Amino acid sequence: MNFTLWLLLSFCGLTLGQEGLPETEVTTETGSCFPDMCKFLKEFAAMKAKLESVETNLKETESRVLVLKQKGEALETKLNDSERHVVVLKEKGKTLETKLKETESHVLVLKQKEALKVVFSAGILGNAAIGPFSTPRTLIYTRVITNLGNAYNQNTGIFVAPVGGMYYFSFFYHAGGGHKVRLLLMKNNEHVLESSDHKTLNDGADNGGNAAFVELQQGDQVYVQLHPDTHVFGGSHTTTFSGFLLHQV
Repeated sequence: MNFTLWLLLSFCGLTLGQEGLPETEVTTETGSCFPDMCKFLKEFAAMKAKLESVETNLKETESRVLVLKQKGEALETKLNDSERHVVVLKEKGKTLETKLKETESHVLVLKQKEALKVVFSAGILGNAAIGPFSTPRTLIYTRVITNLGNAYNQNTGIFVAPVGGMYYFSFFYHAGGGHKVRLLLMKNNEHVLESSDHKTLNDGADNGGNAAFVELQQGDQVYVQLHPDTHVFGGSHTTTFSGFLLHQV
């Protein structure tokens, strides 16, 4: 802008200076210099207009860039907010997933506890003496009173532990006094406890029994064994074998 003003002032000075010259000189100067100067000024004015237009467009572009930048910052802020929301939702989802797994675990434990109810009780059918025998004999309690969990086998007289745990077992018997009685509670081949009575001529009947808490591993066998040269009297209501799972270990 300062250059343009200076150029215009110079042009005006030249014009005024030409007025004091002789006509021939003026004519000569006008014919040789002024047409070029006018062309230059026109071109300069066009360039100035273009520069001003470019400057205006540049300012408009800068304004648009600023607007776009502001919009971009706003979008970035919204994106950050959205990302934070996604993170929060993921954390809530993980929390819900954890609670769901815990609930499923609790349900599974409850189902297992429900499935691990083990209770049985059985008696010996018949009203006749069993024994004496020359070798040990496993008593088979064929009358099943209850067998929750199906751990007792009425065909073999053997209880098989479905899971490791603490169990309670009891057995009772009725017998005549004319023979000895000796019953053993067995864990696999181990003698756990017993109940016995001597032969008595003056006692027409004998009754007895015993019970114990026994820790078992899965697959352990428990049964009642009749000792050699002894007997019991079969009776589904008097000679019995029972047990149940107290809790797992």
